[in-house]
Amino acid sequence: MPTPVNILIVDDREENIVALEALLSRNDIKLFTTTSPNDGLKIAWENNIAIALVDVQMPEMDGFEFVEMLKSNPRTKDILVLFVTAISKDAKYAVKGLGVGAVDYLYKPLDPYVTAAKVDSFIQLARAQAEVKQKNDELENFALVVKNSADIICVVDAETLRVKSINPAVETILGFRPVEMIGKSIIDAVVEEDKLPFRKRLGEIIKENLSLAVLDYQFATFSKAPIFVECRVAYRNKTLFFNINDITPQKSYENQLIKSKELAEYGKKTKETFLANMSHELRTPINGIIGLTSLLRKTHINDQQSNMLDLLEVSSQSLLGVINDVLDISKIDAGKFSIIRSPNKLSDLVDSVYRLLKFKADEEGVEFFLDMDPTIPEYLMIDSLRLNQILMNLLSNAIKFTKRGHVKLKVKMLDKKTDGVQLQFEVEDTGIGIPAHRLDDIFESFEQASDDTAAKYGGTGLGLAIVKKLAHLKGGDLTVVSRPGSGSTFTFTNWYTIANKPKNEKAIVADEDFTPFTNVKILVAEDNLVNQFFLSKILEDWDAHVEIVNSGVKVLEKLKEKDFDIILMDTHMPEMNGYQATKKIRIEFDEPKRSIPIISLSAASFDYEQQEALDSGMDDVLPKPFQSAQLHKKIENLLVKRPV
Repeated sequence: MPTPVNILIVDDREENIVALEALLSRNDIKLFTTTSPNDGLKIAWENNIAIALVDVQMPEMDGFEFVEMLKSNPRTKDILVLFVTAISKDAKYAVKGLGVGAVDYLYKPLDPYVTAAKVDSFIQLARAQAEVKQKNDELENFALVVKNSADIICVVDAETLRVKSINPAVETILGFRPVEMIGKSIIDAVVEEDKLPFRKRLGEIIKENLSLAVLDYQFATFSKAPIFVECRVAYRNKTLFFNINDITPQKSYENQLIKSKELAEYGKKTKETFLANMSHELRTPINGIIGLTSLLRKTHINDQQSNMLDLLEVSSQSLLGVINDVLDISKIDAGKFSIIRSPNKLSDLVDSVYRLLKFKADEEGVEFFLDMDPTIPEYLMIDSLRLNQILMNLLSNAIKFTKRGHVKLKVKMLDKKTDGVQLQFEVEDTGIGIPAHRLDDIFESFEQASDDTAAKYGGTGLGLAIVKKLAHLKGGDLTVVSRPGSGSTFTFTNWYTIANKPKNEKAIVADEDFTPFTNVKILVAEDNLVNQFFLSKILEDWDAHVEIVNSGVKVLEKLKEKDFDIILMDTHMPEMNGYQATKKIRIEFDEPKRSIPIISLSAASFDYEQQEALDSGMDDVLPKPFQSAQLHKKIENLLVKRPV
């Protein structure tokens, strides 16, 4: 139902008002009545009157005077006035009434049909006027918004693409006055390289009759400097409506973010490359040292030499531990560290850690206790390598920082569900303790409990950082309670899935039981002299025929000259690395040489490097440093699988 039209009736006689009310009563009008012209003026001021029916002859103020006052007030000047009169229909009275602003007359006695018809027509006229006024107000408001908008708002002819109107914001954003843009093609505002795609996109908008499309292009300013703009374009009635916003600051910020990301990725890649090279450069000689130590033990040595070999092996393993710590931290931070769980017997894992460190504790004169909860399920899904790493780090620290007293490892079950258990590993010591203000710092990389800790006790300050990160990766929680001079208690808590007993794996046989590789021809690609010696010695001890080269190029030359049963390929070599050499073998050689088994002897520490070896066509990967038994098993497996 439409909003009722307000009608004012002003007549000094009440019976006339009643008669008019009876004639005009309907749902779409609201009547205001009064016998006083002064009250009528007040009602008109306060109630948005659209039509007024005014008696001409009134004692206080006649109708002509009343209407003159209405028309003189801006708020009431648009009221449609109909005079109601019983005086002569003479033309001079009609002219006078129309002259003061009336639009028509109703003559008494009122004809009901004529009165209703006239009032109805003026009600429709009042509604039309109100609608026009509303539209005009909206247009004025819209024009005000357009004029004062910070964005460029313009209207463009869709056929010629020329600007029909544009607001003053164009001068602020592009430097052109509006008059300079009128009649110009909107295409001319775009930088040269964007003109063709911009024109093409506008053509698509017109063809597809899109009500809204968002475009990003560069516009040229008055000073010829390009800026990035976002154009919101609507098509209607052969006209394009543009809202153009300067997004240069956002684009600049986006570009900075992109550059920052690229720099970060470059830095990350550089770091990974450095770590990969460092891994290779350090692990390769360590592999040679450990290998030579193993070979020397097989010769005739006295007790003093045996002790020296023990020290050599301990030093090598210590150096390897430092390298592994640095690489582990880097891999965790790079998100390239994975937790791999498999069925393991927890008691065996804990017992091996205990037995390994018991000797060290005895040397330091520290009592070392193990308290294992017997109710814990026998087999659990555990990443044994990482749990071993956590326990070794915590216990090694506890023993190192305890000069007297004891270190205790307690493993107990806190909770049990159908398929899992919550375990708590608690490492308690009576050592030097940690100051309260340093408790959080000790879990940061390269941080220790005090500034002179490294000088007094050694270490990289990475052990606890690795433990904390490993605990988080495994989904567990690590806490510490400590008092200086009284000791510390580190607690690692985590949930583990209960597992079934795995099938027994074949144990690695002792050196003297290795199957000989009689008549097996092995090509070794290795550029490190110590590793060359170590590999040739153990391979010859296994009765294999060995040839050694020091680059990928020489691998290809040798393979062209002779036949081999297997290749042991180092990945980092001069001239041509192991990956490149393998790819050439797999692509350029004919069978059966194309399919020769290749083992990567890599000092790679990152998973992606090992995957790269497999992707290049290598059959298996043996990371350095390795035990001779591991090498024998991998060679044996591949020789069995090779085509006959």
